[in-house]
Amino acid sequence: MQIENLKVFCDLAESRSFTSAARISGITQSAVSQQISTLEKHFDALLIERSKKMFRLTKEGQLLYKYSKEMMNSYETLNSRMQSLQNVVSGNIRVSTIYSIGLHTLPPFLKLFLKEFPTVNVHVEYSHADKIREDVMGNVVDLGLVAYPGKDPKLTIIPLVEEPLVLICNPSHPLAGQKSVNLAEIAGENLVGFHIDIPTRRGIDRVLREKKVNLNPVMEFDNIETVKRAVEIGSGVAIVPEVTVAQEVSLNSLAKISFRDVKLSRPVAAVYKKTKVLSPALEQFLSILGGK
Repeated sequence: MQIENLKVFCDLAESRSFTSAARISGITQSAVSQQISTLEKHFDALLIERSKKMFRLTKEGQLLYKYSKEMMNSYETLNSRMQSLQNVVSGNIRVSTIYSIGLHTLPPFLKLFLKEFPTVNVHVEYSHADKIREDVMGNVVDLGLVAYPGKDPKLTIIPLVEEPLVLICNPSHPLAGQKSVNLAEIAGENLVGFHIDIPTRRGIDRVLREKKVNLNPVMEFDNIETVKRAVEIGSGVAIVPEVTVAQEVSLNSLAKISFRDVKLSRPVAAVYKKTKVLSPALEQFLSILGGK
């Protein structure tokens, strides 16, 4: 039995999925099954109740997870302390982010980080907010980048930035010539928006309700790029993070209009599991994201 067997078992216990455990460890599902079988033979005990309907640890599995997790935390702490003593920052960081943050907010910070720490491998994947939280809690990823993070007692939430939201429209739209408008001036406009399950959409809807401004929803999408393309062809207006439209505004394919009477912004935060042991690489990455 090796420590890698225990790590794979912990990953499986937390993600509750052979597929996710394989993804975390960078091995095949069959390799995960083989490592679990090795542990079961070593302890002469069934560790997982194998069922197509649900994943559940046996009592022996729960006991093994409890002590294996303590060992893995100690091992990760040891690695971090050794790197600190040697003044070395290396390793891997797994980041999951929503599309708009990953495509537009993250790149300059990532470029700065990799310039300073070229031996660190940062893997970035795109997902929806709920899946990001699930993957953070299951240790599928080390860090999540989300908008409107809310509160969660199981997560450490680090506020990063408040991104201004602006109105965008086709350059031929009647509002395109204005630099700013009052929110009430867009009442009745055709709205190209995000799906209702996306936090940015819920945040925008909340402000519109508070200000009693009604728009006419005509299209809904799950990512910022599709929203912008629909607005470019004149399908309606949209309210989006300003950082996401810099290129289109410079090319004059979209017009950007700010709001005079209301401060519209979305909070962006980094989230990670509260019990997670931070590697020196992850600590440095969080420091750069926070502008330190």
